[in-house]
Amino acid sequence: MAVSPDLWPALALTFGLFLAVGFFAQLVDGAVGMAYGVISSSVLLAFGVPPAQASATIHAAECFTTGASGISHLSHRNVDWRLFFRLAPAGIAGGVAGAYLLTGFDPTFIKAVVVAYLGVLGVFMMSRAIRGLQDEPPHLNHVVPLGLVGGFLDASGTT
Repeated sequence: MAVSPDLWPALALTFGLFLAVGFFAQLVDGAVGMAYGVISSSVLLAFGVPPAQASATIHAAECFTTGASGISHLSHRNVDWRLFFRLAPAGIAGGVAGAYLLTGFDPTFIKAVVVAYLGVLGVFMMSRAIRGLQDEPPHLNHVVPLGLVGGFLDASGTT
């Protein structure tokens, strides 16, 4: 299907918006190790992109960035395989449930919930940044519920 020449400026502007948001979100993510999804989804939602499309766009981009990070961790032997095999199935199940929720409800309602969730997450990340690094991460005895909740919130909250 050919694109009308009248639509090229709008398409270029949309592409430029997605490119700029992704660039700056990845700049912050690379500097502090988190916040790509929070920044991207907040900006895209503010520009009127529906939550399901914002989530799909962000997760498509994260496939490449997260894949590169995963390969780096594998090559440096920085993977706790026991934790991985406990966490991954629960995270997948939670992610499927979150994606289903995101596409199955009214976009206006979901957008309000996602914006509130992103605000809380932003405050949490700022408090962690101010508090500084911890010496040792806590041992996680409740990995499966954490994976379910984390996967669900990631998929439904586009983080």
